[in-house]
Amino acid sequence: MRVSFIFRKAEDVRVMSIWVTVLLFLLGLALIVKGGDWFLDGAVWIAEATGVPRFIIGATIVSLATTLPELTVSVTGVLQGEVDLAVGNAVGSVTANLGLILGLSVVCIPSVVNRKQFDLKAILMVSGALLLFVLCRGGVLPVLPSLLLFVVFAVYLGNNVMDARSGMAERREANPKRRTVSHRQMSMKLGLFAAGIAAIVVGSRLLIDYGSELALLLGVPSSIIGVTMVAIGTSLPELVTTLTAIAKKEASMSVGNIIGANVIDLTMILPVCSAVSGGQLVIGSQTTALDLPVCLGLCCLAVLPPLLRGKFYRWQGAMMLAAYAAYVVALVS
Repeated sequence: MRVSFIFRKAEDVRVMSIWVTVLLFLLGLALIVKGGDWFLDGAVWIAEATGVPRFIIGATIVSLATTLPELTVSVTGVLQGEVDLAVGNAVGSVTANLGLILGLSVVCIPSVVNRKQFDLKAILMVSGALLLFVLCRGGVLPVLPSLLLFVVFAVYLGNNVMDARSGMAERREANPKRRTVSHRQMSMKLGLFAAGIAAIVVGSRLLIDYGSELALLLGVPSSIIGVTMVAIGTSLPELVTTLTAIAKKEASMSVGNIIGANVIDLTMILPVCSAVSGGQLVIGSQTTALDLPVCLGLCCLAVLPPLLRGKFYRWQGAMMLAAYAAYVVALVS
């Protein structure tokens, strides 16, 4: 009788643990959904109030904010000795951003691009991926050669500053009357933007942690969790922002966010990790043989049609989604 009671009590604790995990998982989902809404509304307001084009806001402020999880996870991974996790997260996030998130965005909204704002940034993204692929061929990423990636990042930031100034000047010429913004409205909108960032980051953490825990409680293999929850998990801010942008018909903000996030992932995160690791970041064989070639291929697939024809196509988005699905299958098998 006592053994039966203990067994039932243990089962009750397990059921309660599952319910708590489910509730925290749903809380994380609610936070990222609402946070994405606040975040994008704040970003759109910043674009309208300053006159900076939406694509540039997406490529700078939004992308810097949504890349925080990748940077945090990768640097923490290196400090804790999980180098493969750090490298895989940075490269895998770019692959997920392109194959899954941009692919989904292009299938839903095959938008025309502003060639003046898009072309150089797209070329810099491909250049960053190609340079990273070449630098990592020897199985390590030394600090000094990785500074070349920082040069690409610096050119990217400089180009964004120039485009922002150009956009603001064009806005002033088209509408000489300066828009007045009250301190209260500015505080509310910037607070909304900051609250959106915080909600996305906290919600993403809850979703990853308790999604993984729920999967383990339900008996899902850890290898599947690693490929899905961790790989896609740090790209959740980009995914949430993109889905919100699709719902609000803000395609240029979505594309700018993804291009900007990828440039940051490729040219800033791994050089920082290399410096933190003591001067030489070890690159695994899977990264050089599979992850980086797939990443480079998706970069080319993502930018070639708009560079050549000035727009994204639904067939292009479908190919990107299919390529990402094939990549995930190759990882699991």
